[in-house]
Amino acid sequence: MARYEQIAGDLRDAIICGDYPIGAQLPSEAELAARFSAARGTVRQAVAVLVAEGLVGSRQGARRIVLGSERSQSFAELHSFAQWARSMGYRASGIVLASQRRPATSSEAVRLAVAPGDEVLSVLRLRRLDGEPVLIERTVYAGWIAPAVEKLDPSCESVTQELYESVGLVFAYGEHLIDAVAAGAEEARLLGVRRGSPLLRQRRTTTTQEGRPVECSDDRYRAGSVTFSIRNSTSANSLVRRAAE
Repeated sequence: MARYEQIAGDLRDAIICGDYPIGAQLPSEAELAARFSAARGTVRQAVAVLVAEGLVGSRQGARRIVLGSERSQSFAELHSFAQWARSMGYRASGIVLASQRRPATSSEAVRLAVAPGDEVLSVLRLRRLDGEPVLIERTVYAGWIAPAVEKLDPSCESVTQELYESVGLVFAYGEHLIDAVAAGAEEARLLGVRRGSPLLRQRRTTTTQEGRPVECSDDRYRAGSVTFSIRNSTSANSLVRRAAE
């Protein structure tokens, strides 16, 4: 482990244990360098790790402000249900219930940057957490990635990981809209809830690092199965409030 990673680990532990509560200032770079007998550049690298994890603020200067006591999840953990489950100590599983190629709707065409009527792949998946059904995914893939998706095992644990290993696809950017909806007849049957029960809906569009759209999805979670935490500050704000669509 690199020296800066060791320092980041010690500081992370101190923040999580409450030695530096939310709103408190970290010691200055000079003070940290003296404490850890390290160069200031090494300390700066360690603090940058904590900034990336959302634990401390990104304001430039001698001291950083503690923003939270829990590290932010990686993009892969947030995008991939299976990778998130593993990181939390759960067992994820799932199955493809339906898969078909069809023309893109007008809204799908906008999200996937294709022409209305272009062929896309529509996939319906049921996801389970420790054997319990918790999530219905309705994912629409752009035509260029459809052949690779169709080759996947219908019960593969992580589509994200399998696509990376099979074709080198890296999901790099995602836009997420989160709201609440009522369960329809199909959702009630698959998730084992009453029709009209509240579901947490996450609509997302994901692109490659070059900005090429890969998929758009309508994911619906059974109430009480997951929560989403969003941390914002005056220097970094990923939360936007919108009227319901």
